[in-house]
This record gives sequence, structure tokens and C-alpha cells, in this order.
Amino acid sequence: MTDLDWLVLTATILGIVGYGLWTAWQGRSLGSYLSGGQQLRWGTIGLSVMATQASAVTFLSMPGLGYETGLSFIQNYLGLPIALVLISAVFIPLYHRLKVVTAYEFLGKRFDPKTRLLGAGLFLIQRGLVAGITIYAPAIIVSTIFAWPLPPVIVATGVLVIVYTVSGGTRTVTLTQKYQMLIILAGMAIAFGYLIAGLPKAVSFSDALYLANFHDRLEAISYATDPSERYTLWTGLLGGTFLALSYFGTDQTQVQRYLAGGSSIASRLGLMFNAVLKIPMQFGILLLGVLLFVFYQFQQPPLFFNQAALEQIPVEERVSIESRFAGHFEERSVLLDQAINERREGGQTHPETRAAIVELTQAMEQERTAFKRALTQAQPSADTQDSDYIFLSFVLANLPSGLVGLLVAVIFLAAMSSTASELNALASTTVVDGYRNLLNKDASERHYLWASKAFTLAWGILAIGFAMTLSLFENLVEAVNIIGSLFYGTILGLFLIAFFLRRIGGTATFNAGLVAQASVIALYFSPLDIGYLWFNLIGCLITILLASVLQTCLSKVKPA
Repeated sequence: MTDLDWLVLTATILGIVGYGLWTAWQGRSLGSYLSGGQQLRWGTIGLSVMATQASAVTFLSMPGLGYETGLSFIQNYLGLPIALVLISAVFIPLYHRLKVVTAYEFLGKRFDPKTRLLGAGLFLIQRGLVAGITIYAPAIIVSTIFAWPLPPVIVATGVLVIVYTVSGGTRTVTLTQKYQMLIILAGMAIAFGYLIAGLPKAVSFSDALYLANFHDRLEAISYATDPSERYTLWTGLLGGTFLALSYFGTDQTQVQRYLAGGSSIASRLGLMFNAVLKIPMQFGILLLGVLLFVFYQFQQPPLFFNQAALEQIPVEERVSIESRFAGHFEERSVLLDQAINERREGGQTHPETRAAIVELTQAMEQERTAFKRALTQAQPSADTQDSDYIFLSFVLANLPSGLVGLLVAVIFLAAMSSTASELNALASTTVVDGYRNLLNKDASERHYLWASKAFTLAWGILAIGFAMTLSLFENLVEAVNIIGSLFYGTILGLFLIAFFLRRIGGTATFNAGLVAQASVIALYFSPLDIGYLWFNLIGCLITILLASVLQTCLSKVKPA
């Protein structure tokens, strides 16, 4: 990075942090720290909700996912608008009427303390794990730029986020997210424009999409009924709806955002903002990854996008693999020019040319596989997944001075935004549903304020610890959704029973929730190959059906 990049990066981040610290000084009460004072407008809420979900994981991993698999991941979001309408109609009015600080307070009011604790506990486990992922993602940036070892960078990044979060609480996090999200959207739009401009002059945007279709990168909707398929129309409409219902309706990171509104109308408008804009934003990021794939059809891509790993295998072996890789690329480049000319002359590329292009692309991928095998032999603990480095590699190599700093700042801001929301929600839930509810009910507001800060620090330390293990995952954005799907179905089942099945009591619901959660975990680790989005539906249905059966049994054994 140049001096100008460092200036842009530093000014952008310090400006946001400075504004956050100023807002923290303006509102230092417990109510402001835990719930934002419930005075925020719908536009701020809408951008804050979007920023909480759109972490650095989104802007690092989703372009890599689009690069490797195309647009199919967009099906993950098909149920989101349906879920947000249902939450606006049912969840928000109840939360505002009961004046709860956390979603799990509602479970306590409807059922009993143990069911409240179960819901809060499941949230704390899964969100604590995800917080580690959102700390890990920006650490990749620093590690790649400076070729520093990843573990100490993870620790340093986590400490910076913890300091930022402890200072301000919900009000600071939500207000700063508004500006963070605007900067993020502007930065991604600029990257998109430079990517299109970086294609050869003879290649139009239409040509780029045509070439992407050679490798099935434009297949956004799949009608497959195989339950092992991760992304289909059915997983999106069913599993995706249940995932979004649980995430936006019961996850404290989101509930805390829209409960900071001054009214239920402001909260609803904030969610509708996301119902309209969330899918187009995610589609645009995936399309960015698809265009990156086309860009590297004409400009030779790195053999491995995590450049630091290239130095970990013997030079002779690496040079041999790189030579074969480059040879396949040169052959493919000739055929790509031929394919475009054939399309312009006859309307489409000859099947033989298309088949040869696909074959050479597969040959290049085989060389990448050979490199990964060599890397594993030389360094058994090495991370052989490089999809999270693809977008960052493009930014550092191709964007002009100043814009590199802005894009790096975008990813850091996204990390600060989502991780701050997570740590703040974890601390709020721990204090309100655990510490204050079970251990210390009559302390002063100042005591609870300092307890919230202490728990924020504690959760931050745990998240850093989990971040150290994340080379175990293939792609970070998928890791976030997998972890969520293992817990969200059960949590949603608890809330749906609370909302709609008034005859079912706390004991039946609590026991059903325990069994459902154990069942989902067992299914995940079983030999059965089930797409992870289905776990949202499975966990929810087991909870509801088993609670109904248990309640019937309990009613029959009651004395007359």
C-alpha cells in the first residue's frame, strides 16, 4: 500500500471511531448502552440492521464464493422478505408492547425462567462462535498485506474491536453503523466499476456474462430436490425463511438494532428497508465474484491467492506447477478470443471451442489441486482454502493508489460494525437474562453498566480464541450460516410456540427445545448428507411437534 492508501485508510477509520467515541460520551446511561435509548429513526435502523449482517465476512468471502460457484448462494436469501414481513406483523408489536431489552425476556414472560435461559443460552453459544469468524476475517487483510503470521494479527484485531465496543454500547454501535454502511456501499460500487473497466476493451459486459455461463456461474436458481444440495429454490424458500425468521426475529444482534427505534413504526420501516434492498446487495456482491472469475480468464490469476503460502513448498516443485498452470492459461486465452469472435459472427460459440475452454479451466484447477497437495505435504497444518483471499488479492493488485486504502477501510469498517454488534448483544443478553435475572437482581444502574462492559470484554476474549481455529472452514460466509443453522431452528421453535400456541407451557417447551437441539447436532455429525439450511426447518418442527406431544402427556397426568 502507498502513503496515499495509508492516509485514506487511517482517516476513514479514525473518523468513524472518533464519531463513535463522541456519541459514547453523549449517552452513557445503562438504557443507552443496552438498547440505544429507543430514539433512533427508521433510516438509521435500516442501515444498522444491514451493517450488522454485512460483516467483513460478506465482503471477503462472498466474492470468493461467487468466483468459485457462481450465483447459486443467492437462494440462501429468497425467504428473507417473507420473514421480515412476518416479523414486522407479529414480533415487533409484541416486543414494543412488553418493553423488553432482549428477545429472551419475552420467553421468560410467556413461559418461565428456565425456558428464557435456554433461549438466551443457545443464542450466546452460536453468536459467540460467529463473533470469532467476524474477528478472523479482517485479520486476513493485515496478515496478507504485511505477510505477518495470522494468530498475532487475530489477537491485535480483536483487541481493537473490543476497545471500540466497550466504549459505547448499543447507541454508539448503531449510530456509527449508518455511516459505515454508506462508506461500504460506495466502496463496493467503486470496486465493481473498476472490475468491469479492467476487462479487455474487446470484451463487453454481455460477453463477460456469456463467458461466465460457460462454467455455469450464472445459474442462480436450482430446482433440484436432492436434500444434500446446499442451495436450491426449496432450501431458500423453506430453510431460508426459517433461518431469516430466527435471525431477524430472535437473534439479539438484530432485535437490539430495531428495538432502538422510537416506535414500532420506525422498527418496521427499518426492516422493510432490508426486505427491499438486502437481496439486490447480496446479488451484486456475488456478481462481483462472477466478474472476478471472468477477469481472471484474461489476466493470469495467481496459482494460489494466499500468496504467503506459495513460499512454503520447495521452489523446484512450485515452479514446475506454475509453468504448467501458465501453459494452460495461454492456451485458454487463445480459445477465449476465438469464442468471442465465433459468437459475434454466428450468434454463439461452437460447442467444440466451448468444451476446450472448459477442459483447460479444469486442467488449471487440477494444477491448483496439485499445489494444495504439495502444500499439505510440506506444511500439514497449512490452510489450503484460498477463496477468502480472492477479492483482496484483486484489490491490492489492480486498484489505483487511494482506492486500495478505501477498500481495505471498507472491510475493516464492516468488521468493526458487525463484531461490535455481536459483542454488544452478547453482553446485553448475559447481563439482562443471566447476571441480573439470576445472580444480582437489585444492583444499581451504574453496577449493571460496568458489568455490561466487563462481559463485553469477556466475550471478546472468547471470540478471539475461537478465531484461531477458523482455517477448519472452507469459506467463512458459509461457516457463519452453518453455525447459525445448527441453533436457529430450535430458538425459532421456542418463539413460535410462545407466539401462537398458548396452550403449551414452559416445561414442555423447554424439554422439547433440549431434544430438538441435540437432534440437530446429531444429524449434522451423522453420515447423512443434508444441506445445512434444512436444519433450520428440522429444528423448528421438532421443537413445536415434540412440545405439543409433551404438553398433551403432561395434561393427562395432572390430578383432577
